Amino acid sequence: MGKYRPLPIGVDSFEKMRDGGYYYVDKTLLIKELLDKKGEVTLFTRPRRFGKTLNMTMLRDFFQVPADETAAEKQRTLFADLKIMEAGEPYTSQMGQYPVIFLSLKSAKQPNWKQAFHALKEELAREYKRHMDRLKRLELVQEDEKKLDRLLNQRGEQEDLQTALQFLSQCLEKVYGQKCIILVDEYDVPLENAYFAGFYQEMIDFVRSLFESAMKSNESLAFAVLTGCLRISRESIFTGLNNLKIVSVTSTEFAEHFGFTPAEVETLLRYYGKEHHLETVQTWYDGYLFGNQEVYNPWSVLSYLSEVLAGDEALPRPYWANTSSNSIVKTLVEKADMSAKAEMETLIAGGNIEKPIHEDITYADVETGQDNLWNFLFFTGYLRKVSERLEGTEIRMELRIPNKEVQSIYSRTIVEWFGKKLAETDLSQLYEATLAGDAETMEREISRVLLESVSYMDSQEAFYHGFLSGLYKGMPGYLVKSNRESGGGRPDLVLEGPRYRDRAVILELKTAKRVQEMEENSEEAVRQIREKKYREGLHAQGYGDVIAYGISFYRKDCVVTGYKG
Repeated sequence: MGKYRPLPIGVDSFEKMRDGGYYYVDKTLLIKELLDKKGEVTLFTRPRRFGKTLNMTMLRDFFQVPADETAAEKQRTLFADLKIMEAGEPYTSQMGQYPVIFLSLKSAKQPNWKQAFHALKEELAREYKRHMDRLKRLELVQEDEKKLDRLLNQRGEQEDLQTALQFLSQCLEKVYGQKCIILVDEYDVPLENAYFAGFYQEMIDFVRSLFESAMKSNESLAFAVLTGCLRISRESIFTGLNNLKIVSVTSTEFAEHFGFTPAEVETLLRYYGKEHHLETVQTWYDGYLFGNQEVYNPWSVLSYLSEVLAGDEALPRPYWANTSSNSIVKTLVEKADMSAKAEMETLIAGGNIEKPIHEDITYADVETGQDNLWNFLFFTGYLRKVSERLEGTEIRMELRIPNKEVQSIYSRTIVEWFGKKLAETDLSQLYEATLAGDAETMEREISRVLLESVSYMDSQEAFYHGFLSGLYKGMPGYLVKSNRESGGGRPDLVLEGPRYRDRAVILELKTAKRVQEMEENSEEAVRQIREKKYREGLHAQGYGDVIAYGISFYRKDCVVTGYKG
């Protein structure tokens, strides 16, 4: 092993984490808090890549009964020197005392119900086989013997699978003489996928039956823990589970156990000698708030640190964008009305918006209103709470984008949407007016498209520059050049025709701070074109006919002033 422990990029198995000698941010006090709170069924909802699977495998490895003394020694080694071992005998005495059923529903992300059901059948069979050495000792009635065989060998019908967790817990209780712990990781992945793939109802019905039988009046259950991104309640996934405790990003309990706290990030950077990158890590990957606990995105922090260790000059990137589904942001942008577009611009500029927050949302709610979309963005990590207040019986939260990484996801999504929208927009009148010297029509056409767009850049001038570049990109036969040397300076945009006998166009941009400044700013742009001799630069290239425009922008409006010289 080298000077430092390896970074656990993509390692979501606790055993692999510890056996491999990876750097581990100790979250084992999650065990203590679970035992203290004594919840019968606990659902943790957190954004993707915030350590849910790693924590679930840690719970499994701590609680499950070891197969023999060798396995027991391995279990003690895995948790040696970790915080839970310092918590005292009431907690350490619980190590290795329970049969544990562990189920991940990630594999059920399939294109249709048939394949998703097959993936669920495989996952359940895999967990049955993990316990097979003990299950062989059971003496079952013939009917149960046949059911066990069907589930082990993936021959079970839907009725078998709907009660598979309950049946396994009952079998294991008979073997061990101890009630079971059931762990279900990423329970909502198949639900989200099924909604977008078109077989939502089949998946809802199945998951409801699976959970009801395992967690409602199951005498063989000690306690259960589930993780996911969202609380899906109105489809009655958890029907009748009066014992269900939901711990969401708004909850103050368990807040420090998912994601990295500021102290953990500082310790991590200090260990690798990269403390000087703390400010970059803060602006790019901090900013989440779980309950009252400030939290960093662990996946992105580790990914950036890995790059920095390879080369100290590495630039921050949106690592989370490559792992998390951005379909919710895309849906928001595509469905945004004028009000939502204005709110997006406020957010991207670093401002706050206020929205009613309710946790009992469903994937079907995405289609039913803008407020539901904002809720999805909040609970899946694309927005963070700034403050909250009660208005009547309604909780209203002030929200903002948590950091630069997430801001870049919005920006990229909007850029892609805008490019697609431009491809569908008829801009022929704008192109004709530009070549004809018709400034009035140019104003009208640019403002028309601008009204439907979303400002996605920190700098207004940069946004308008990109906006105009996109507009003229589709101009037949013309090449858009940006900030090229011409005459005594660099015009913002130049439209060059394929032949020197064609008319070339110069566009010089200004942004106004007040609407009253727009006329003056566009005339100032024309003066700049004249004084810096931009037209002469194009004449020198061979263009005989050059027309120029000064364009001033203020929010969703513009003024265009023509200049022929």
